[in-house]
Amino acid sequence: MTELYDIAIIGAGPAGSTLARELARARADIKIILIDGQSADNPKPCGGLLAPDAQKVLARFGLTLPTSLLDDPQIFAVETVDLGSRLVRYYQRHYLNMDRYAFDRWLISLVPESVEIVNAKCISVAESDGIFALKLHGGREIEAKAVVGADGAASIVRRSFFAPCKKKYIAIQQHFTIDTDTLPAYSCIFDRETSDSCSWSIRKRGRIIFGGAFGISDGRAQFERQKARLEEFYGISLGEPIRTEACLVCSPRRPSDFNCGRESIYLVGEAAGLISSSSFEGISSAMLSGKLLADALSVAESPKSAIVSYHKKCRKLQLKLSIKIIKRAILCSPLLRKLIMKSGIESVEKYNYNPYNTNVINTTK
Repeated sequence: MTELYDIAIIGAGPAGSTLARELARARADIKIILIDGQSADNPKPCGGLLAPDAQKVLARFGLTLPTSLLDDPQIFAVETVDLGSRLVRYYQRHYLNMDRYAFDRWLISLVPESVEIVNAKCISVAESDGIFALKLHGGREIEAKAVVGADGAASIVRRSFFAPCKKKYIAIQQHFTIDTDTLPAYSCIFDRETSDSCSWSIRKRGRIIFGGAFGISDGRAQFERQKARLEEFYGISLGEPIRTEACLVCSPRRPSDFNCGRESIYLVGEAAGLISSSSFEGISSAMLSGKLLADALSVAESPKSAIVSYHKKCRKLQLKLSIKIIKRAILCSPLLRKLIMKSGIESVEKYNYNPYNTNVINTTK
């Protein structure tokens, strides 16, 4: 006989684990299953930086980050590079450099034992007479009265029941063993020739991660092209990658890209389109939306009242992310970006700064 749960949460990243933790603490009478599709061999591609917004959400939960999750070095600034104009600027930012997979494991470890956690990928979800039937990789089948999509840009819940987020990229990143101080601890890279979005490089314990968001149709070719342009810019060779990762990533462009779901079918985090389109920072929105849905479900008298409450609670978050859409349009405009970088507004002068090569325009002075 197939087991019946009150709620099945598909995806155990920051959104799903936060929802499971907060809802289980508020309602011990709800039977919850958390479906975790990640593994050490198949982690979520992510640079592993915890932005100030995400740090603030952790603070609101009263959570402190174990030092075992931290990577090296810690970051106090981002070097912004425009490969087309060869402009460089240095901006103060405070990110926590961490192991993203370990961070997700830590959040899952906080989920109460009353929640059943299963490590498997959900391969299908369907609704019949108000009950949801889920099939998991490995053959297990379960049923639930409600289902939550917390499974990112490629959410099986969203594509099974709703229109997808219209604008998506393929996020590709590679890990290299190169150990060099030539590259900054963290850089944000723009290159209009290869992508209309941003890329990044991050140093981690003698390794370098280089990644970015590219068009789906020719993403790998443009990734390789941009990597070659970056190597030429810094005058280095990254060498052969030790690992290559890729996944879809949402880039909301209009309020209609945000979708929190309907009665008994809920979306949180990136599955709901709740991610910054300017930086692709999604951990803060994931945890916050998980908390908002837990609050709505913990006091709801019916599925209808739960979704109405959840939609209301998400309005402030959606407004904040709508502003990020405007910010993205400005930052990803070559002309506006050039004007901002040349103006030096909010930039920091780097002491003893030397250009990487004679072709770089030193804009930090």
